[in-house]
Amino acid sequence: MIHKLRSVPNYLAIMAVLFSCSSTKQIQHMETKSDVKTEAVQVKTGKTEDLLSALLKTKPEVFEEILKNKEEMNVQIIYTEVNRGANGIAGLQHHYFNVDADKYFYPASTVKLPLVLLALQKLNELKHKNIDRNTTMLTEKTFSGQSEVYNEPASADGRPTIAHYIKKILLVSDNDAYNRLYEFLGQEYINTEMHKKGYKDVQILHRLNIFLSEEENRQTNPVRFYDSSNNLLYEQKEQRSNLKYAARKDSIGKGFYSGGKLLNGQMDFSKKNRLSLEDLHTIMISIIFPDKVKTGQRFNISEDDRQFVLKYMSQYPTESVYPQYADEPQTYWPAYCKFLLFGAEKNKLPDNIRIFNKPGDAYGHLIDAAYIVDFKNKIEFFLSAVIYCNSDGILNDDKYDYDNIGKPFMKNLGELIYDYELKRIYKNRPDLSPFLFTYDLLPK
Repeated sequence: MIHKLRSVPNYLAIMAVLFSCSSTKQIQHMETKSDVKTEAVQVKTGKTEDLLSALLKTKPEVFEEILKNKEEMNVQIIYTEVNRGANGIAGLQHHYFNVDADKYFYPASTVKLPLVLLALQKLNELKHKNIDRNTTMLTEKTFSGQSEVYNEPASADGRPTIAHYIKKILLVSDNDAYNRLYEFLGQEYINTEMHKKGYKDVQILHRLNIFLSEEENRQTNPVRFYDSSNNLLYEQKEQRSNLKYAARKDSIGKGFYSGGKLLNGQMDFSKKNRLSLEDLHTIMISIIFPDKVKTGQRFNISEDDRQFVLKYMSQYPTESVYPQYADEPQTYWPAYCKFLLFGAEKNKLPDNIRIFNKPGDAYGHLIDAAYIVDFKNKIEFFLSAVIYCNSDGILNDDKYDYDNIGKPFMKNLGELIYDYELKRIYKNRPDLSPFLFTYDLLPK
């Protein structure tokens, strides 16, 4: 069981390496509440790989081959310790392994996370129109490749709403739900806002799970919002993005299928979505601890919206009422979207652990960004990772190594860091009650 205490080999040696190779400095962590004093916390600086490299080497039976092939498999890891001051203020200490923002990986469904937050932000900007995440949103079509939405069978009352789309994204990473948010936001708004927030290299350029041309992805559907009496509250016309995005030369693999034919050479990803692991990791931190990122990097959402996101990030599909996934246990199991720590685990998960995360998998890439808490042992940490598991180097053949390489790697990595956290000395244990939620239990 994951919640049992495990020992970590060479723990003292690892700590000796860490403290001998890293410099420290005093950083003031500001608390927004006026009745709480700020406290200086010791934080390591620099993108040191010492700790993660040493930890991975303690488990050669599971990590040796991955360490040998870290460049070919584009393994990148970011682990962030959370160190609380006496007043509960969190200090963050980051550790990196092979992180390189210039080494492209396809971000897959992880791009859904910033769109969830941007959709809530845009609703907040339109609150003077009396619309929110629970307002009915109908989607029309006016351009090739588009489709309309007038109802949502999986919602409680059949209405399509931003809230329902967000639930589907966070619970099972639904692609159509992402596409509806993409259409509500528009390509230009998405990328302009991400760049304003300091995520300069982000490019989110297309819908998912549907092949459309570059022009079709620039065009987004008209949407209309209605109140409970079917009165029109807000209408957004169809939009065309005039975004001029930076040219890229991202390519992957040694061959790929196109039109049923195998073509030799790398597949061009220069006009596909781009989101680095470090940006994804920072976005995750911005949801959990908004005050730990720069003000400009935060998403302009209400606290109620933030709590809504946190709840459904950590809820299992089997705990959802609307939409209901419990009647498809072979398709959606509790750890369906929890790669780190649980991998492909389909058994009952421990009650003391919750994972707030957003994963993705496509074109042989497996990615997960998570904040993991253990309420029993009072530990918390951030962990983000990507691995390219495509041993034959061929893309678009649906023959990827997710089950035999990717998910075992994610599970083993999560367990490695979890074990380390169990042994790590906490000066002050965290109050994790803000991350306890009442989930949507299914009726008996």
